[in-house]
Amino acid sequence: MALKATIFKSELQIPDLDHDYYQPHALTLARHPSETDERMMVRLLAFALNADEHLTFTRGLCRDDEPELWRRSPSDEILLWIELGQPDEKRIRKACARAEKVLIYCYQPRAASIWWRKNAERLDRFDHLSVFMLPEDTGSQISALARRNMDLQCTVQDDEIWLSDASDSVHFALQRLR
Repeated sequence: MALKATIFKSELQIPDLDHDYYQPHALTLARHPSETDERMMVRLLAFALNADEHLTFTRGLCRDDEPELWRRSPSDEILLWIELGQPDEKRIRKACARAEKVLIYCYQPRAASIWWRKNAERLDRFDHLSVFMLPEDTGSQISALARRNMDLQCTVQDDEIWLSDASDSVHFALQRLR
């Protein structure tokens, strides 16, 4: 019998001073059986950093032809494609061909550094691709905030990020690789 996804709910407050965005979001995240809390929380963080009313989670790990998150236009064009981890070059090419803007959030710094050295030159041709990396240990720190029912706040100011709940806070800045 196949394992089912675990459902997490989050009330997410987003005061993003850098982008003048201040909205609450009630989110439901399905954590795939093979997905870690760290990866799920990076998905939540990617949502918070790019939030708007049209940004949605996809079936992600279950589908090869969909990113983790995307924003689609009313005419169904892909405006924003968000990937996590270290996707292969073929997947990035496909994303860049289909979307106006592509973002990658790497969350395992050691593996991401090796991946970036290997792929940076080949990815240089994609003008609408941006790649970010979480600092060392940030993924494990934000995964400690994971609860089945979460009440979180993600504050962004001067490229600094604070992800917090009622008792803990994680402060960091993303490293922009591209």
